[in-house]
Amino acid sequence: MQILNNFSLKSYNTFGIEAKAKHFVSIKSIDDLKSVLSTDNYPEKFILGGGSNMLLTQDVNALVIHIDLKGIEIVEENDNYVEVKAYAGENWHSFVQWCLKHDFGGLENLSLIPGNVGSAPIQNIGAYGVELKDVFVSCETLEIGSLKTALFKFDDCRFGYRESIFKQEAKGKYIITSVTFLLTKKDHILNTKYGAIEAELQQMSVSNPSIQDISKAVIAIRQSKLPDPKEIGNSGSFFKNPVIHIEHFEEIKSNFPEIPSYFISESEVKVPAGWLIETAGFKGKTLGDYGIHKKQALVLVNYGNAKGSDIFDLAVLIQNTIYRIFKIEIEIEVNII
Repeated sequence: MQILNNFSLKSYNTFGIEAKAKHFVSIKSIDDLKSVLSTDNYPEKFILGGGSNMLLTQDVNALVIHIDLKGIEIVEENDNYVEVKAYAGENWHSFVQWCLKHDFGGLENLSLIPGNVGSAPIQNIGAYGVELKDVFVSCETLEIGSLKTALFKFDDCRFGYRESIFKQEAKGKYIITSVTFLLTKKDHILNTKYGAIEAELQQMSVSNPSIQDISKAVIAIRQSKLPDPKEIGNSGSFFKNPVIHIEHFEEIKSNFPEIPSYFISESEVKVPAGWLIETAGFKGKTLGDYGIHKKQALVLVNYGNAKGSDIFDLAVLIQNTIYRIFKIEIEIEVNII
């Protein structure tokens, strides 16, 4: 375990923003994690996972602790189900592909989501009709204050849309060290209704899809719409899809009859933030080294050497414009540092 000084975080955040960590250490064991958390030499500490859900707007004047715990193991299984534990530093997509290689079903719709396993419960990541909570069993954590382990089961996590207890009262108090999932071994439940999955499967000439086929379809869709962070800096969807009251929705629909929607209750409607942003004229807009992606208005991008503060200012401009046009407040999904 080596602590480095004045360390560049450019390759540790998917936006590719150049920012410095005053101190940096990569952690590969629970013992090392406890050791570095207990040291008094670095009073300010910052926990870093996959760097896929944050925007660095400044240098980090702290000891950045990069969680690089690795390992995948089967906890228990029967003829129908298997519980799989993955450690926090595992790349999410690589973990999904490991499960598919073993014909374990439940995560195929979540293929190609950037980030690491440890960050997934915090955000309750989701895509194409599936959320992490649908297959979540528990996560092991280390409480930062006491250095004691704590197990969070499903109900403890208080999952919501891109939401969990780790973004609320438990924020900054725990480090997720591993996550356990309940996956199917046979009679997989296939979710193909959301988005363009069925159309993509037809294009692939697949009429009786496997979970591997669904993963390939999702990957193809995401690659056609979303930029690869290795090529264009981004953090995926920058904003949450807002939920509004049905009366508000009907009022907007009278002026914008083409507005897409998803009814989530008798009184509430979810509206795609990407449609709002595109309708407001932002899709494909470029401001020097940064802007909004040309294929997906939800994605803010760094085309080269943009500053995080510039991208944040653009996000605020988008928020203000959406409110002015639609009287809807769209919430930033990415953590602003």
